[in-house]
Amino acid sequence: MQGYDYVSYEVFGRRFFEVAVTEERVGAAFAAFAGNEFDMEPIAQGPGKIAKVSARVAIKEPQVSRNVGDTITFDIHIPLLIDLLLDLRLDKQRFRVAGDIALTATARAAEPLLLIVDVAKPRASDITVHVSSRSIRGELLRIIAGVDGEIRRFIAQYVSAEIDSPPSQKAQVIDVAEQLDQTWTGI
Repeated sequence: MQGYDYVSYEVFGRRFFEVAVTEERVGAAFAAFAGNEFDMEPIAQGPGKIAKVSARVAIKEPQVSRNVGDTITFDIHIPLLIDLLLDLRLDKQRFRVAGDIALTATARAAEPLLLIVDVAKPRASDITVHVSSRSIRGELLRIIAGVDGEIRRFIAQYVSAEIDSPPSQKAQVIDVAEQLDQTWTGI
């Protein structure tokens, strides 16, 4: 056919990835969670499980940046707000937490013709939190009880479980052949 600049399959494949896996598309997948609010049921903590921790978590709009090199990777930041209640039976302390979940993802190709956005599970060190309380007593308790570290560990565990969930696993895999079959109308 005339009028086309032909490229190798390798060049086509690379360009396909660069066009198919964009910040907007990856961001849209995570944006499905944005605006979600959920309650964390009370969890017993501390010595003798005397303290009960419960929270209301609000997930905000993710920010995604793409890095194009030998592989295409993404830095994903998901801001969140948490209203935390620490119930010590005799005393209840409320904390306000502003946080950020830092995730990384890598676009990969797999057999037979799959495009995979592989999201790495976060560690507690990938979670940033800024905890504030309404009282000096609450601030002291926050420091002594290690509230900041516990929040980071809980968020990392929660996000890891979400990444492993069947709907999330399914959303990370795009069957390109199936998509072509659905859209190809023939000649």
